[in-house]
Amino acid sequence: MANILIIAIGAILINNFVLSRFLGLCPFVGVSKKTETAIGMGMAVIFVMTLASAVTWTIWAFFLSPGESNLFWIIARALGSGAEAHAFDLRYLNTIAFILVIASLVQFVELVLKKMSPALYESLGIFLPLITTNCAILGVAELNTMTLDYNFIESLVHGISAGIGFTLALIMMSGIRERLEFAPVPKLMRGLPIAFIIAGLMSMAFLGFSGLKF
Repeated sequence: MANILIIAIGAILINNFVLSRFLGLCPFVGVSKKTETAIGMGMAVIFVMTLASAVTWTIWAFFLSPGESNLFWIIARALGSGAEAHAFDLRYLNTIAFILVIASLVQFVELVLKKMSPALYESLGIFLPLITTNCAILGVAELNTMTLDYNFIESLVHGISAGIGFTLALIMMSGIRERLEFAPVPKLMRGLPIAFIIAGLMSMAFLGFSGLKF
């Protein structure tokens, strides 16, 4: 239980995917002009990250990684093949497999939002389908499987927490940018310039969490 808590706090605060790992900056800057839109994007990212973490871990463990749990090797052995388990090492296909999973989930989210909330669907615009190429989501999948070597539960918690951390950063950014609409910002600094400065200051603030000890 303690390990799960460490993973959650780490993904939300210490290793925040936007402000510490600097992944997913495109929607972070593009959709953070209004809090309502930021919340909608955040919920979509949490959903996709969570399911992507679960599905990609399953694909990695039972289809791509060599070993006795590889379903291709189990089927081959059942058919009488004498091939060794290491012959079914398909880990080099991980990027293709993971992106296909993420793209399918994003398409599902897009269809649901278009049906249930057309206004939010229109406000998210091009940034909704761009979740497919959001490096934060692919980063979660690859960290779970290739780098951190989490089990299924840990991967699921990491995915949910990373999505919450992403949403937290997005909402904070949108709140600041809404206030800036009424602030005397110099003309040359309006729009993206001031947004990048704010993002940098927020990132510096979140780096303070890196000193947390468990």
